[in-house]
Amino acid sequence: MGLSPEQFVSYVTEIAARCHLPPDRLILGGDHLGPYPWRHLPVEKAMEKACQLVEAYVQAGYTKIHLDTSMSCADDHPGLPLPGEIAAQRSAMLCRAAENAANRLKGAVSNLVYVIGTEVPTPGGVQAAHESMQVTQVETAEYTIETTRQAFSGIGLEGAWEQVAAVVVQPGIEFADRVVFPYERSLAAHLTSFIVGYDQLVFEAHSTDYQTDETLKQLVEDHFAILKVGPALTFAYREAVFALSNIEAEFLKGKAGVQLSNLPEILEEVMLADPKSWEPYYQGGTVELRVSRKFSYSDRARYYWTQPRLQQSLILLFENLNTYQIPETLLSQYLPVQYKRVRAGSLQLSPIELVIDHISDVIQPYNRACAGD
Repeated sequence: MGLSPEQFVSYVTEIAARCHLPPDRLILGGDHLGPYPWRHLPVEKAMEKACQLVEAYVQAGYTKIHLDTSMSCADDHPGLPLPGEIAAQRSAMLCRAAENAANRLKGAVSNLVYVIGTEVPTPGGVQAAHESMQVTQVETAEYTIETTRQAFSGIGLEGAWEQVAAVVVQPGIEFADRVVFPYERSLAAHLTSFIVGYDQLVFEAHSTDYQTDETLKQLVEDHFAILKVGPALTFAYREAVFALSNIEAEFLKGKAGVQLSNLPEILEEVMLADPKSWEPYYQGGTVELRVSRKFSYSDRARYYWTQPRLQQSLILLFENLNTYQIPETLLSQYLPVQYKRVRAGSLQLSPIELVIDHISDVIQPYNRACAGD
């Protein structure tokens, strides 16, 4: 969205207020905070900017901080993985920046919660189906935890170490353009038995998008107590607005005085005009790329919805479907689950309510998994 941490906090808190969500129910977390955006710079400069980034997040009110320094910078050994001890030392540097920022907030006591580790693909996810998911080994997880603990202690951050709540490992799940790697708990059983030895720690699972109800439940049972999800929600949003666009075209095309939103076509034009957010992630010929831009599990389209042309198209879509009530027969065709709820009287026949309800169907399995249902 191009917002600073402070601007994003304002944006989210305004939404929360409109939805009557109490402020103490809103927890903001920064993911993969580290030198990744500046990895092309020498490490000293990259870490300086990374520390400034972490400070900005803390000062804006974020309290869950993922310290991620696993990537090499310009003057690290090219082509070689960054040694764990160095990554741990850099994580400690970021933690110190976060603690200093928290302590500068007037009257505030540091209430930060830290997440360490990064046994996942780089931000953005895997880029091809052939990138296999290797489950983290116990030795690797233990090494990450212990070297980071020692690095914290080495610069006097023993107190901050007590605020480390989770470690990121790879349980063997991911998604790519057109494939989902499901959780196979038998392959991660060694991690489950390992983490119970650390009273203060749980696992954080990244890229849990598109997992089934059962695999989400298994992840929580196996001590992956923090389940990260994102693209699956925006994927559902795209599904819903595309369905509404199809409904709009079916019963309003050619109607006097009505201008169609042409949402899918405008999304395609906007993405083609600015390919940097999708081009590195999709592969194939012209047809494959066209399909991926709209329908990929990676959902790189999510980076374009704030573009002015798309915003205008969305506004027009909702205006049209508020002015001319959606026929139930077309709702059944394009959003059949929502159709049943509308018929049952549990859902309002409103375009925005239909979209929210469709997204909620993705969230509910997480609620059930975390509640132990």
